[in-house]
Amino acid sequence: MVKSPFIIGIAGGSGSGKTFFLKCFLEHFAADEVCLISQDDYYHPVAEGMSKEENKLYNFDLPETIDHLQFITDIEAIIAGKTVYKKEYTFNNPDAVPKILELRPAPILIIEGLFIFHFKEIAEKLDLKIFIEADEEVALTRRLKRDLDERGYSHEDAMYKWQNHVVPAYREFLLPYRNLSHKQVTNNTHIADDIIKITKSISNELRGNLKI
Repeated sequence: MVKSPFIIGIAGGSGSGKTFFLKCFLEHFAADEVCLISQDDYYHPVAEGMSKEENKLYNFDLPETIDHLQFITDIEAIIAGKTVYKKEYTFNNPDAVPKILELRPAPILIIEGLFIFHFKEIAEKLDLKIFIEADEEVALTRRLKRDLDERGYSHEDAMYKWQNHVVPAYREFLLPYRNLSHKQVTNNTHIADDIIKITKSISNELRGNLKI
């Protein structure tokens, strides 16, 4: 009989520093101790071939943009002890060659994404819910840097998405779950040591409880 993994859900709004938190957190574990599955790899491919204007108007910050049925199916397969192979989502970057991700079962399963607390079927499976947040001006600065430097958006387009998509979605689909999470991490700092200290504390607590 396959032993069920300890399942951690990590959610946070755009610019909250969730990616950096995850990177620091994973460094406290060996590769075979943790399986990470990301909601970002489950976007419906509807935006492929869009014009620049269509891309600007398309709202990626809604739960229906995610193939949540496949997301849940793959999560359940990993919990059951099966390895899942998933094509990486490249955010419509024509220069990126998507990798095939191999998601192997492990004692700890981390599920991360914007809507994982909103998707009831996923939220009910989580043993530990971690909510990452940052002040709005900090999150906006981080978001603008990513959109302008990495995704080639103009400042106008990036601000349009922030004001019309990102902030409303955060308030509707993430913020209501903040106080329902087990741990809230405020990530306003650019000092790596602060986040490393928090992730070390959580990982030590997990090791003590799970004896891994």
